Amino acid sequence: MKLFLAAAILSTASAFAPGRQASFAIRLQSAVEADVPERTAPDAGHTPEWEDRAGLTPSEFMASDESKSDISGMWECPLTRWDSEDIDVVEAQKMASKVPHCPLEMRASDSDNAQGAAFFSDNADKIKEDLLKYGAVWFRGYDLMKSVKGYRAMHEALGIDPCLDPLHSSGLRKFASERDALYEEVNKPSLRGHYIGLHSESTAKRTAAYAAFVCFQKATEGGGRFLVADGAAILAEMDTKVLQKLYDRKIRISVSNLDIPPSFPGPLKEGIKNLVDAAVAPKFDMDLEMIYESDGKPGRLQAVETAESPINRHPVTGLPVWFNNAHNHARKLRDRRPCGVPEVGMTEVFYADSMDPLSLEDCNEIKRASEKHISALAMEPGDVLLVDNYRALHGRDVFQGDRYHAVSWFTWGNEEWRGDERRIVDKNGMNKIINGMMDWLPKDFESDQS
Repeated sequence: MKLFLAAAILSTASAFAPGRQASFAIRLQSAVEADVPERTAPDAGHTPEWEDRAGLTPSEFMASDESKSDISGMWECPLTRWDSEDIDVVEAQKMASKVPHCPLEMRASDSDNAQGAAFFSDNADKIKEDLLKYGAVWFRGYDLMKSVKGYRAMHEALGIDPCLDPLHSSGLRKFASERDALYEEVNKPSLRGHYIGLHSESTAKRTAAYAAFVCFQKATEGGGRFLVADGAAILAEMDTKVLQKLYDRKIRISVSNLDIPPSFPGPLKEGIKNLVDAAVAPKFDMDLEMIYESDGKPGRLQAVETAESPINRHPVTGLPVWFNNAHNHARKLRDRRPCGVPEVGMTEVFYADSMDPLSLEDCNEIKRASEKHISALAMEPGDVLLVDNYRALHGRDVFQGDRYHAVSWFTWGNEEWRGDERRIVDKNGMNKIINGMMDWLPKDFESDQS
């Protein structure tokens, strides 16, 4: 109810300053039209060929095994494990340069397919070793995972426990099969033309240990490659001076925007800020600070995460890795590639010590180092990409037609690292509300920050 109250107050208040809003909009549009960045599709270092393997019909691949128990009361996403102090950047790059190519490709043989789930239980230890070594494992051509029930059989055979998405209540995903702890990936028709940059499923507060992305139906009219890149390889690739600067200054990420008429008096703006902070921010399980105009836009209220290091040591191996979501969230990169996110969901990355947005030069270096190591996978029905979420980053290219991929997140086997929290069911109400809003939010936005 408080969320709707906040929205009602904002929409009603906006009506009191129509002339000023229109004038501001005209000035902003004129400024934007003068210098609009060109949008170009990002690069990838490795692009495997499509094989056009057949899948099942939606009714077949979505069928759950009703004989199995409902696991929707899954573990809470575990707290982020930070080990980022006193990192020697030069030595970290030397260590990271020794990693093998990510991902490891495991192609199914006829005998592998004949074994079904037994293949994964028999090879679970080796698969987990490979996951630590390579950062991601691409299971290619396995018939078992062409359906929801087969996919669940696969991860149960591996012995890994599902957990919530760290942004469960954000509206970014909905469940594909809630009883199987399976989320739908970003398949929304409204976001077909949106390029999802590299990111870990992580916030400064919570991070899933692993993920398993599955393809049930590839894009019917083209595109939709799944992107993966090794955070260690990106770290080794990046210009040392830029990397040192980002490590020394740290970064902060804004995750949402609320535009208040700039003409509003200070006390009213402060009241709106306090209302949003009290009513909305707690629904998102993140440590957020509500800040006005951090990106320079008059009247904009942004929800900004706490400062974090762009480099972290892997919790198990100790390997230093590029562990942040700047490639996905930096506004200067989003404004220069295909983007279909409404303005309320547009993000920005700041230097934590000054709250200035990252410079275009630093964004371009992040882009160069990241995209050189992207493998743009041709995932087809039954393919699964198992990802170490502290090591590899993932994303998705634009697509046409209909596409159906899904994902489950997984927690640690270590009970201390996993924690004892189970799913907080009341989060799901916010998840459903925001998912319902996503398709009608306006897309006609521009930026004055690029």
